[in-house]
Amino acid sequence: MNVLIVGGGGREHALAKAISTSIKCTRLYAAPGNPGISKFATCIELSSENNEAIIQECKRFNIELVVIGPEVPLVEGLADALRASNILAFGPSAAAAELEGSKYFARDFCKRYDIPQPEFSRFTDNQKAKKYVDEMGSECVVKADGLAAGKGVVVCKTKKQAFDTIDMMLSGGFGAASDTIIVEECISGAELSAFALIDSEEVIWLASARDHKRAFNGDEGPNTGGMGAVSPSPDETNKLREHIIEKILNPVAKGMVLDGKPYTGILYAGLMLTDAGPKVIEFNCRFGDPEAQVILPRLESDLLDLILLHCNQAQKDAVIKFSNDVAITVVMANKGYPGSYEPNSIIKDIDLVSLNTDCFIYHSGTTMNQKGEIIAKGGRVLSVTAKAKSYQKARLEAYETVSKINWENGFYRTDIADF
Repeated sequence: MNVLIVGGGGREHALAKAISTSIKCTRLYAAPGNPGISKFATCIELSSENNEAIIQECKRFNIELVVIGPEVPLVEGLADALRASNILAFGPSAAAAELEGSKYFARDFCKRYDIPQPEFSRFTDNQKAKKYVDEMGSECVVKADGLAAGKGVVVCKTKKQAFDTIDMMLSGGFGAASDTIIVEECISGAELSAFALIDSEEVIWLASARDHKRAFNGDEGPNTGGMGAVSPSPDETNKLREHIIEKILNPVAKGMVLDGKPYTGILYAGLMLTDAGPKVIEFNCRFGDPEAQVILPRLESDLLDLILLHCNQAQKDAVIKFSNDVAITVVMANKGYPGSYEPNSIIKDIDLVSLNTDCFIYHSGTTMNQKGEIIAKGGRVLSVTAKAKSYQKARLEAYETVSKINWENGFYRTDIADF
């Protein structure tokens, strides 16, 4: 079958590498793709946020299945538009993707279905939000309600920081995404990312990961889209996994059905492992980035089989099997990210480094100039992934490869998987 991957980041590179190995995949396309993805798929110069153009290209290339990588096309209804055109789509409807598209919807949903989470309140008025902070105490979390590319969350340690963040967001700091904000209690504990395949009320555990969201070592600095990840999470146990399924994932699936918004696709629950048990930090309605870059290399089953299973085109007894190895990825970003940065710097000899390492280098924010040189165009640019029998060995291999990449304008954390 002909398959299209929508997106052009590291997650989509990981999806392309995995799907390309399936015997069921005849031709693989990506829109827009990137230089790394082009080694596995034919890249189509097309925005991932243009639903009508994507449908037209599907008809042109006889594409039977579309795998949607990023959150924006999901929230804007690409899966619905594809299904209306009789094209298989892997990803939730726009109504179900509101779990990610609106933080208030997700918080209200959890409250209605008794899913553990922090205390919270929603605001559009600065003074009312600040009064709530006064009542809560100095430490809190301020979130833009809408999508902000993983950067619309600020953990505030002081009342002044909270007040400044409230003013910034409600004055258009993240555009329309922060017209409404959520103020939450600040909870503590290890973070765990739980991934499941959901088809209405059926929940299948996929994998766990630990993301490193802060920009700098020691979990310091602003939130980012993710500066590294490991899989499985070192905190995952059989008991914890069953607890998450029973108390969080199953209630989400059943609640969405009761709300008339049945969920189909990957659900990524970002959790905090507090002393009172796991609590929901956020939901994402797709594979995470960079989590996909550590989960998919460990997957030994045919990914396309699993996707077709959830598009009702395969046997329900498809097997999910993962390697016992662990994987870590180190993200290399443009200096200045997640703030302003200088784009279009050259990354030298990346193909040579790739040939001389057991690691895999995923392209997250690259393009190619007319000379065939790899150019850094995004904030997060590369994800260097290593797989090994232990976290320590994988960590050593990943950082050894990172050290060989000749990119003067790049930076990375040096403490990924340092536990």
